[in-house]
Amino acid sequence: MTIDVAELDAALESAVARNQFSGVITVDVADRRILERAHGYAHRAHGVPNTPSTRFAVASGSKSVTALAVMRLVTDGSLGLDTTARSVLGDDLPLIDDAVTVEHLLTHTSGIGDYLDEEADWEVDDHVLRSPVHLLTSAEAFLPELEGFAPSFPPGERFAYNNGGYVVLALIAERVSGRTFHDLVHSEVCDRAGLDATRYLRSDDLPADAALGYLDPTGNRTNVLHLPVLGNGDGGLYTTAADLHRFWQALFDGRVVAAGTVAQMTRPRHDVPAEDLRYGTGFWLHRTGPAVVLEGYDAGASFRSTHDPRTRTTVSVLGNTSEGAWPVVAATAGLFD
Repeated sequence: MTIDVAELDAALESAVARNQFSGVITVDVADRRILERAHGYAHRAHGVPNTPSTRFAVASGSKSVTALAVMRLVTDGSLGLDTTARSVLGDDLPLIDDAVTVEHLLTHTSGIGDYLDEEADWEVDDHVLRSPVHLLTSAEAFLPELEGFAPSFPPGERFAYNNGGYVVLALIAERVSGRTFHDLVHSEVCDRAGLDATRYLRSDDLPADAALGYLDPTGNRTNVLHLPVLGNGDGGLYTTAADLHRFWQALFDGRVVAAGTVAQMTRPRHDVPAEDLRYGTGFWLHRTGPAVVLEGYDAGASFRSTHDPRTRTTVSVLGNTSEGAWPVVAATAGLFD
């Protein structure tokens, strides 16, 4: 892949201006950063600018990290891909089909009812959670939020993106490991990959280098009342552009899980035309090529990081508004065609 940096930079300038992008854009090739842009504010009211080292919430981009934490437990024998959710949940969440397995949950083929059904009629900045957001600090705390949703289809029948399924995975991981989900991710994924800045952070207690998530292109309203105060299996991890490239390099070097497991997780399983992507096991995949994708969209967060393992090229767009990243993502998408 040959990247015309000047041409790309001009395209990005137009995309940034068109939608008042707030966030960071980087392009890394092997160990060299060839493009870097930072726009907008990490904290608008105090005029704190975003910088290349700012930490951003990546919403559902976290799901791949959840999948890797689960696969660490598969590797050590604590779980199998064929382990049923019911064998770990016991009497909890009785509407989950007894045949649902860890593999179904990882691949969005479980058919379980979703507490955040993305096909339902709600907007990203609606108050959609039933539980007080300050109580949602662990996977176990999500049990009341996950209750009462009937299955949509039998396990394995088809692909349907499912947020709740990844919270169930976090709950399973906590119970079989005897550790909190956050500790499991930090030690088994982040530390193995050398991601010092990547952590689950409380939205009401953010450190100075973390960006607030803004609902709109202007104004000071943040997402603190819209999302769990501490992210869990389906979203909420904070990271930096540099850590994202480190993550991809560590992943494909086999430092998080074995190379064979990476190949298994990045094997295309489903075409997802609505997203113009394919899906593997915990990872989005380019619609035709070898690139692997993390993507997240939530109140106050819009994010995509794409990595081509052949050229070790990473393009990351980390936004701290609900919609601002998408014109920028569109401007970079052709790099992987």
